Amino acid sequence: MASRISAWPLIQTLILVTFASISPQLADARAFFVFGDSLVDNGNNNYLITSARADSPPYGIDYPTHRPTGRFSNGLNIPDIISEQLGMEPTMPYLSPFLKGDKLLVGANFASAGVGILNDTGIQFFNIIRIGKQIEYFQQYQTRVAGQIGGDQTRALVNQALVLITLGGNDFVNNYYLVPFSARSRQFSLPDYVRFLISEYRKVLTKLYDLGARRVLVTGTGPLGCVPAELAQRSRGGECAVELMRAAALFNPQLTEMISSLNSEIGADVFVAANTYTMHMDFVSNPQAYGFVTSKRACCGQGPYNGIGLCTPLSNLCPNRDLYAFWDPFHPSERANRIIVQQILTGDNKYMKPMNLSTILAMDSRT
Repeated sequence: MASRISAWPLIQTLILVTFASISPQLADARAFFVFGDSLVDNGNNNYLITSARADSPPYGIDYPTHRPTGRFSNGLNIPDIISEQLGMEPTMPYLSPFLKGDKLLVGANFASAGVGILNDTGIQFFNIIRIGKQIEYFQQYQTRVAGQIGGDQTRALVNQALVLITLGGNDFVNNYYLVPFSARSRQFSLPDYVRFLISEYRKVLTKLYDLGARRVLVTGTGPLGCVPAELAQRSRGGECAVELMRAAALFNPQLTEMISSLNSEIGADVFVAANTYTMHMDFVSNPQAYGFVTSKRACCGQGPYNGIGLCTPLSNLCPNRDLYAFWDPFHPSERANRIIVQQILTGDNKYMKPMNLSTILAMDSRT
């Protein structure tokens, strides 16, 4: 145990050195577009009447303003950290009234907590921006920018942009497994449901390509059965929930296969599969090696593993968020997000296929 803990300063140093060496590669800032769910939402749901919100303390306790922003994090989330490490401005929520003028040229975050690949995912949250609507907003964004810089420059901006999309987890935890005998679980066996999700996700990615996206990072699901919320509901002794782990084990390899097939069809490596399952499992299975005291108990919450309900001002709150892999019952802490982004940037084929983000940046810098 002691030897694993003492390894953390070396890991931390390597991460800092790696990031320092990557940032200068990006000579000219590119736009950044984000699609997906609460893992990447940076505040769109603040502008909606929905229960899927992170706009009250202690969310944002470690954000630079120390105030809630709508991010489901104690501080920065994955797109924030990608922007930070590439020397770009963070993207603003598309629904923000402050996203206008030159701010539009930075890109936009269209993500909305609670959404999935399917339109019936997250229906309990009522008013959220489903993925079809996020793509519609992307089209609207391009029209707005074209009015500012012209159609040709807008197409170039979108073609050269980095895109991140994170979907799939909610289609299991907030749909198929939301309640016993859910509508989708009665309609599909789990293997058939996964195949259906993958076929629908392919349509989403194809639409992004048709709208000009050429550099798209696609994350898989994390280890769904290991998050504190599922441990609290489904685990007796702290073991990960078997059925949700089976779902992730079926979904993620098929997502990678679908991405490879789509790239072959296009004739270019447009889509990059980020194996966020393995990225999470590294610190979930061995938290001490990454400087965490636990990967089972959330920093903020209540009940077993702090995994029941929402993170609220009345919840249990840990004093040092950096020691916890999970911030709330479902979402990683900022420190965990930084470990994930490090693998997105520099991870080998175990984590990123067919290439990592630093390779993409190096290739693009030569064209």
